[in-house]
Amino acid sequence: MTRWILTCCGSLFKATRTVPFRPSPSVTGVCPCFSSCESTRVCVWWIRSNMNPARRCSALLNQLCSRGAPAARGRLPASNPAGRRCSGVGGSEMGVKRTGPQLKPSGTSSSRAAPVSPMGASSSSSRLFGTLTQSLNSSSLAQPELYPEESPDQDMDQELAEVDPDQLLRECEDALQSRPARPHRDLVHPSDTAPYHHKHNPSIRVMQWNILAQALGEGKDGFIRCPLDALNWQERKYLILEEILTYRPDILCLQEVDHYYDTFQPIMTSLGYHGSFLPKPWSPCLDVEQNNGPDGCAIFYRHSRFSLQAAAHLRLSAMRLPTNQVAIVQTLVCRVTGRQLCVAVTHLKARSGWERLRGAQGADLLQSLRRITSRAGSQSESASAIVPLIVCGDFNAEPSEDVYRRFSSSSLGLNSAYKLLSSDRQTEPAYTTWKIRPSGESCSTLDYIWYTHNTLSVDCLLDIPTEEQIGPDRLPSYHYPSDHLSLLCDISFREEPHRLSIIAALDQ
Repeated sequence: MTRWILTCCGSLFKATRTVPFRPSPSVTGVCPCFSSCESTRVCVWWIRSNMNPARRCSALLNQLCSRGAPAARGRLPASNPAGRRCSGVGGSEMGVKRTGPQLKPSGTSSSRAAPVSPMGASSSSSRLFGTLTQSLNSSSLAQPELYPEESPDQDMDQELAEVDPDQLLRECEDALQSRPARPHRDLVHPSDTAPYHHKHNPSIRVMQWNILAQALGEGKDGFIRCPLDALNWQERKYLILEEILTYRPDILCLQEVDHYYDTFQPIMTSLGYHGSFLPKPWSPCLDVEQNNGPDGCAIFYRHSRFSLQAAAHLRLSAMRLPTNQVAIVQTLVCRVTGRQLCVAVTHLKARSGWERLRGAQGADLLQSLRRITSRAGSQSESASAIVPLIVCGDFNAEPSEDVYRRFSSSSLGLNSAYKLLSSDRQTEPAYTTWKIRPSGESCSTLDYIWYTHNTLSVDCLLDIPTEEQIGPDRLPSYHYPSDHLSLLCDISFREEPHRLSIIAALDQ
């Protein structure tokens, strides 16, 4: 039997020696921590004989997180390929602790070390980001606290020169000339829903997207029909940014982000967003050589549209044990309407066989959301104490799973936005991810945008590409950067009765 002691080195754990093996009596798939040493933070982990000993149990982080242990980034140099082309439509914003990421070309050979922009292009081909790169390279990267308490908005970000999004979109298109265009997608109004536009209550554009961690795409996920060259970061990041710039969300929720500090934070900040990032306690990206650090969830909001009232970084639990999955919850205040909006992003446990764990993680998240929205509502001056809520995420769960039923029947009054694309308004899309791995082809609906239907209404949604548009090799591909499709919808506050008379008076 394999025997291990795992010790903590920030968020990195290494097997150091063997200890007596004992079979686990716990629920299948959960590895309990039965002994710990507070002074050395050593955890002994019972490893089941059918588990891969290279994987680390998230229970190891239980005491570390409760004591606020710092998260080590575990960054290794990432591989650095180059070049590509794309297509486009057109908002977003972000609150990041901007502390100058080191924007060096990852994996560049010693014989060629040209300076690069945040998008990774050489200085000769990226005139737009020359000044931005210089300012970002001038300071070191700060390590954020892993699980900070909720805190009010603080404008701690150093200001970057604002970038014209149209000019950046053109730069993306220029960089992607060698690739086919992304699938064309239309904005569709749900049946029996008229287009809604009101200057005193403009719609809020929300994008949800698992962008595929670079380390996983190149090193672990095994997309056997996707050429490795299609995944190279030097080009794939332009595809990701092109998708974002095409639709320009006001709120952007991402999963599998492993290039936050060197790419997304500086670029989104320069576009007028504030953002927050929360890595997984033990990211599978760290198992990949030449990784760029752990992957995690990120949320960006457009600063011109929202201010941050409170934020919570959550580590999801299951059966009272902390797990490897996280969530970010932010309470925003709309600068146009003055109304509160709670937004959450998460990424639940992947793979079949973990349905019960996902259900428990979902229950834990719902409990936290009830607490946070209740607290925000009690502090609101609004006549209604109900705070509108949006939950975006890769739930890794089909609509038949328990976690989906928990969300759809929650006392929070949540509805899945993409059901509105169906004729009966009750059926999810046929797929939000479609990939081919050595184990076979997988076509599944795993990604969702949930919203409180009593306080919010969906005005339009971005449709799902057809099978023909996706292509026979499925996702990812030369024309689409992730194995998951982005989801996007325009959402509006439902008018409260006491506000209708005010709006009518303003219109006169």
